[in-house]
Amino acid sequence: MERVTVQTAPIDGQKPGTSGLRKKTRVFMGPHYLENFIQSIWIGIGGVAGKNLVLGGDGRYFNTNAAQVILRMAAASGAAKVIVGQGALLSTPAASHVIRQRKTDGGIIMSASHNPGGIEEDFGVKFNMPNGGPAPEEVTNRMLEATKSLTSYDILEAQDVDLGTIGTQMLGEMEVEVIDPVTEYVALMETLFDFDKLRRLIASGFRIRFDAMHAITGPYATAILEEALGAPKGTVVNAVPSPDFGGGHPDPNPIWAHELMSTMMAADAPDFGAASDGDGDRNMIVGRGIYVTPSDSLAVLAANAHLAPGYAAGLAGVARSMPTSRALDRVAEARGLACYETPTGWKFFGNLLDDGRITLCGEESAGTGSDHVREKDGLWAVLLWLSILAETGKSVSDLLTAHWAEYGRNYYSRHDYEAVDAVKAEELMAGIRSRLGSLPGQTFEGLTVVEADEFSYDDPVDGSRSEGQGLRIAFEGGARAVFRLSGTGTVGATLRVYLEDVEADPARQHADPQEALATIIAAADAIADIKGKTGRDAPDVRT
Repeated sequence: MERVTVQTAPIDGQKPGTSGLRKKTRVFMGPHYLENFIQSIWIGIGGVAGKNLVLGGDGRYFNTNAAQVILRMAAASGAAKVIVGQGALLSTPAASHVIRQRKTDGGIIMSASHNPGGIEEDFGVKFNMPNGGPAPEEVTNRMLEATKSLTSYDILEAQDVDLGTIGTQMLGEMEVEVIDPVTEYVALMETLFDFDKLRRLIASGFRIRFDAMHAITGPYATAILEEALGAPKGTVVNAVPSPDFGGGHPDPNPIWAHELMSTMMAADAPDFGAASDGDGDRNMIVGRGIYVTPSDSLAVLAANAHLAPGYAAGLAGVARSMPTSRALDRVAEARGLACYETPTGWKFFGNLLDDGRITLCGEESAGTGSDHVREKDGLWAVLLWLSILAETGKSVSDLLTAHWAEYGRNYYSRHDYEAVDAVKAEELMAGIRSRLGSLPGQTFEGLTVVEADEFSYDDPVDGSRSEGQGLRIAFEGGARAVFRLSGTGTVGATLRVYLEDVEADPARQHADPQEALATIIAAADAIADIKGKTGRDAPDVRT
């Protein structure tokens, strides 16, 4: 083995987003690309000499190769130990748990989350801090600055590490511990939920369908739902992780999880359906004949979390990302809970969780979580839903109906315009931004604007400020439209339009959301001139 210093030069476009750096796989496979970014991580966190790290990923194409490069670079830079999931696999919430459980100095997660995988698709890398959560802006900014001035990186010339065998081995002077990627996570879930009660629910004939979407959650869901809780074999479908996610798109929404939706809308549907994404941090919940929006799911979980043993003492507070529907706010107000509104990006919840201000949090993009880790957690959300259903004896549909009757229904939808020309997308946002001061008092499609602003966030824990976090348009009566450019795509820009209205009358709470929101949709289009600015007649995805 030999430690070598490789000469390199800065590579443009290595700016980490809300969840690390995501690019096309072939870009990451290019000369020095991965190595440069890993070196920038080392610099951004003050070096890795003497540190213990966690490493794992969602199994997408290039996952194993990237893991070997990262291990050799860690060894060359003096890391003391790296804990790796067997096969270089770890779901994102499981990685967060291992970081926290083992009290390491952080970890690298290889994932592009819900983006498709394969040599022609997407790959990603992010660093999680010692608290188990994504690196904050202060750290990612240091990483970005490092990418602009790199001249070299160190790497060990060595044979590949055996990542298939559980146990400990040495890579130079660095210890590599390969662990079962599932065991520690399952043990954590057993501390939060009453597995005996869930076994009785399933034994009573309660039927579940879990679609792992050929992604990382398959082994975790199989271990918990089928092996620990006794659900019949085959309850978890598409359970084997695949480098290209079976050729599909591992995003748990009604568009990409259409097979699950068809199953759950059939006359003989199971009682409960769920799906998770590429790296296991997102979820979709479906009842027999009814889809649960992520915003509704968050609100229902907040209202009923006390029914699970891990949350029996109640919630310290709750939080949601700004574009997420305000259904959570209504629960918080009724229950006397503090409710925080943060920018999009799970890292913004980290300070609130660490400071004990909140217990439960979530985003409209199918992510919910609690203080058990510092990431959103798809399978955790499924188990909390099952716990609530077991305790109440209600169906998913009945639980939603009762929730809306008590708190009102926040009709909600997100319209995604994907791969929009980046310049056109920025011009659209700039056009709205320039008119924010003049919009209040104007009427669009019969709706009068009462407030318009650009969201900024002052962190109540550390005092940091984040600006430019989305454009908000509020209408009389409680309706709202939010415009934001997403940082999770790898081609062009994704324009996201979030649409919301409130209905208090139970007799009018069961309409199709797109129909209920038709006027808001038209008003948002009129304000933004989406077709005129982008040439798009309709969104690519509606959720």
